[in-house]
Amino acid sequence: MHDLAIVESRADRASVHVCDRLRELADWDRCEDDARSEADGGGTYYRLEGDSSRVELRSFEAFHLELERPVAAFDCEPDLLVFASRHSGDTGALLTGHFTGNFGPAEFGGEDDAVAEACPNALAALLEAFDEHAPEGYDVGMECTHHGPTDVGCPSLFAELGSGDEQWDDPDGATAVARAILELRGVAAHRQQLERDAPASRRNREAIPRRHVVGFGGNHYAPRFERVVRETPWAVGHVAADWALEAMGHPSAHRDVLEAAFAASDADIALVDGEWPVLEETLADLGYRLVSETWLREVGDRPLELVGAVESELGAVDDGVRFGDRSASPESVVVVDLPGELVDTAEGIDPERVREIVASHSVAFATENGGSRVGARVAVPDGDGTADEADEADGSAGDCDGAASIRETIVADLAAVLETKYDAVSLEADAIVAERTAFDPALAREAGVPEGPKFGALAGGESVTVDGDRIGPEQVRRQQVDRFPR
Repeated sequence: MHDLAIVESRADRASVHVCDRLRELADWDRCEDDARSEADGGGTYYRLEGDSSRVELRSFEAFHLELERPVAAFDCEPDLLVFASRHSGDTGALLTGHFTGNFGPAEFGGEDDAVAEACPNALAALLEAFDEHAPEGYDVGMECTHHGPTDVGCPSLFAELGSGDEQWDDPDGATAVARAILELRGVAAHRQQLERDAPASRRNREAIPRRHVVGFGGNHYAPRFERVVRETPWAVGHVAADWALEAMGHPSAHRDVLEAAFAASDADIALVDGEWPVLEETLADLGYRLVSETWLREVGDRPLELVGAVESELGAVDDGVRFGDRSASPESVVVVDLPGELVDTAEGIDPERVREIVASHSVAFATENGGSRVGARVAVPDGDGTADEADEADGSAGDCDGAASIRETIVADLAAVLETKYDAVSLEADAIVAERTAFDPALAREAGVPEGPKFGALAGGESVTVDGDRIGPEQVRRQQVDRFPR
């Protein structure tokens, strides 16, 4: 059973309006709690029972940010707590979500240098629900970590209606927030993901926690981190924006709050937006890994053990390594070299096809020119028997072929790309041999053809006239044989 707690603040009229909509949208049981005061969540409260989830809505007199350990007021044992709240700012009509805490002094509730337990997966789900239900004219956003409370008692987030009087009294805006909150029923604080490399028979019953990242730097409204949430399989926990880092002071003197942010986010990886060298040094010294947005995008939902093996054997993602379509156990990954001249020539003919070939047969591959060109080194599985998803679907043996066999398959497919430009291509023991009859500039010069447009015409198969004489393309062609060492 998954329990969702909702906190209403009677001091916040946007909160009241959202919770009024909540009470209208579902068939709640009205309950009474005489053991607690009405100011502290007692009196009349509301409960919603489902097959796999329970929801409890309680009202408090104080502003949300002044509440400490509100979970104690609930009869259930919440897996997730949502503060239905207003958002204040010069941002127009906005639906937003964020976690709570203070990376420095507690100016607006909570404790100094303390953060509440985050729920990265639930925040991602809230943003998706906001996207679905936002009225026309409303933006949807994600904010950095700020204000109290810092001691909630379970994973929590703020779901906010903003950003001024007009929106706080807007029934459509309040309904949108209410609907989004109700869609958090059954949503885990930390998303689960299936193991990509687990056999199909296990995938539906074995899961690992979704990987999370802690964010540092950037604006209050955290566009980079929102981008990560929306566009990658990664979730984002606490975010310390530029202003919060400045309020925190020297990172090495505030290690406790940094460590608390990772613990509360269930994360050990950091993404830094901007230039914060001392912070980065401190985080690395604490044992956390710093990654780039590119790394997060490229790694996606791949097992981190496999990613580690690839980066150890082939090179770093930030140095141009990209992942292919094959999966493998980390211990089976080996690096093989492809024929460089063959790769370069094939790329000159059809770069998209070359990338498709290499990616389809490899676990990962090197790239050049900022990732735009495929390199000549690839990581492949060396016959460990681990099956890809596609292999399982069609019943084939998967990665049972060894690295040498996979390399030969890639070479053969690259050789096939040459056939669009060569008359004949053959695979010999030590080389790929490609033959064609091609335009020869030396023959054209001997025939008196001036370099320029007429060269281009002849190369394109057209005849030209020079001093009244017709010169056909067949007159300036020569048999060309290119050998590409294997």
